[in-house]
Amino acid sequence: MKKKMKILQVEGLSKAFGRREVLSDVSLEVPDDSITVILGSNGAGKSTLLRCVLGLVKPSSGTVRVLGKNPLKEPRAVLEATGFVPDHPDAYGWMTAEDLFYFLGAQYPNWSAERAVRLCEKLSVPMDRSFDAMSRGEAAKVNLAAALIPAPRLLLLDEPFARLAPPVREEVLSVFVEEAPLPGGAALLATHDLEVAARVADRVLMLEGGRIVHDARVDELIEAHTEEAQLTATLRELYPHVAAEERREVRCAS
Repeated sequence: MKKKMKILQVEGLSKAFGRREVLSDVSLEVPDDSITVILGSNGAGKSTLLRCVLGLVKPSSGTVRVLGKNPLKEPRAVLEATGFVPDHPDAYGWMTAEDLFYFLGAQYPNWSAERAVRLCEKLSVPMDRSFDAMSRGEAAKVNLAAALIPAPRLLLLDEPFARLAPPVREEVLSVFVEEAPLPGGAALLATHDLEVAARVADRVLMLEGGRIVHDARVDELIEAHTEEAQLTATLRELYPHVAAEERREVRCAS
């Protein structure tokens, strides 16, 4: 059996903003050819964790390694190996998808015009519409395409399906399932959508109050609860606070 490569390693990670501790002694590993889902309600620390992995936020203590590299000391190498789907569009409002892709194409050595065309057609990306004029669903499509086009070894996603209308959510999720992660790569997805977790995760981590309070392999959960179809219900039983957040999200998107 091929030995798994550790795409991401986080050890003893803590982060405080002033007196408020957002992350506390978080440790996790994400191996290649896997999707790890971090569950947690709003304010649990999911976004801060992802931004520490990217090197956008400096931890108070602990270490992060992406493909063995420190994002604070080797930011360029880490960013080139990482695709990031933020919870809100990370672009100027006047920019179009075409503007954004032109900018990103100069930053990533693996940027592929051919892959860009294929993904944009698959997602029906509105190329000539500004972010200010896009719906949330259209912006989500642009963000996912932008993260996938450079073929990242590590894909980070921060609530990528949140507050999307059901048909758009299904369209974006389907493309994610088909395209990510690349062979030899990995994805780390932060969400409070338990149905998404049930559909895509190899491993589920529960982040609560800045700490990982539960860690489970999905195949073990399925084995314990006999049927894959029951996995969403099982996750809702295991994580009632996240399930409550999920219900609120569904009401807002409907």
